[in-house]
Amino acid sequence: MLEAAGLRVQLVNAAQAKNLPGRPKTDKLDAQWLARLTEMGLLRASFVPPRAVRDLRDYTRARTRLIHERTRCWQRLEKLLESALIKVSSVASKLTTVSAQDMIKAMIAGERDPKVLAGLARGRMKARHDDLVEALDGMFDDHHGELARLLLDQIAFPGQPIAALSARAAELTAAMPAAWGINADGTTGPGAGTTPGAPVLNAVARLAQIPGISEDLARAIIAETGLDMSRFPTAAHLVSWAGLCPSARQSGPRTRAGKKGQGNGYLRGSLGQAAIGAARTDTFLGERYHRIARRRGKAKAQVAVARSILVIIWHLLADPAARFTDLGPGYYQARTDKDKKIKNHIRQIEALLGHPIAITKAA
Repeated sequence: MLEAAGLRVQLVNAAQAKNLPGRPKTDKLDAQWLARLTEMGLLRASFVPPRAVRDLRDYTRARTRLIHERTRCWQRLEKLLESALIKVSSVASKLTTVSAQDMIKAMIAGERDPKVLAGLARGRMKARHDDLVEALDGMFDDHHGELARLLLDQIAFPGQPIAALSARAAELTAAMPAAWGINADGTTGPGAGTTPGAPVLNAVARLAQIPGISEDLARAIIAETGLDMSRFPTAAHLVSWAGLCPSARQSGPRTRAGKKGQGNGYLRGSLGQAAIGAARTDTFLGERYHRIARRRGKAKAQVAVARSILVIIWHLLADPAARFTDLGPGYYQARTDKDKKIKNHIRQIEALLGHPIAITKAA
């Protein structure tokens, strides 16, 4: 309403106003004090994307909430099966597989013989027939079947709205001139920049080149960051705004490990999903995830890869002509000093044993 009336609206971090000396707290005095601080330039405006991006954000966030609700239903279904001593999730990779769904539907229909249920397995799961028979030998009865049917109906319901939201998000993204690409003949438009030979790919296609990022995920990220990277002077500013880096905690000569900021939860969730997807690929990002996970755990590795992906996104959006190029899984290993690495291992072994050791080459 205020923007429609021609007023310039700013979204300000409340901590900036609280840290300044003020006066007794009432709504009227707070409004006067904020207006005065803004007039003197003491408040810094937070990032507010343009109207088109905010509209896109509403659709992508609604889609994300529906997906989360569907995931919660799958988790409730798994818990229901475990309460009936059905451990199919310990054999199947997940309940969303076709084989697992066929077994669940057969149990709902009244089938209780674990051998018959295990015979519904498809693909590689057929090789685990004996494990399936043991996992399906439980105490599943009619009331479990009724509850499982209700949960399956809940799981199936969001499918159509999610598809509709995805299609609408694609339409809104294609309508943004800043997201358009350029064809080889120099023409531009909603459908331009979709072929590999185009000099400038559209924004969604550029981000979709990154391992772990699909087109839907690319639109969800664009809905949170926007397309104009001039709002973030460097990639580090965008990382800090997203809450993927720790804050500085320094007092005198001591520097303490700071906590990461709250940031944008939807953006962090999308980047975390992309990081998990990239971890399953034989790429630089996948190797980086596993290398960090071995030393510091999977959680820190996921955040580190999510940060790397966001840095890549900043460069791709800041320069429309840029293309993602994978450095390869052997990039880090090829640039590691072999002699230095050997010395580090020797030093660790000597510290563990308490005496020096000597290394001789094999004959």
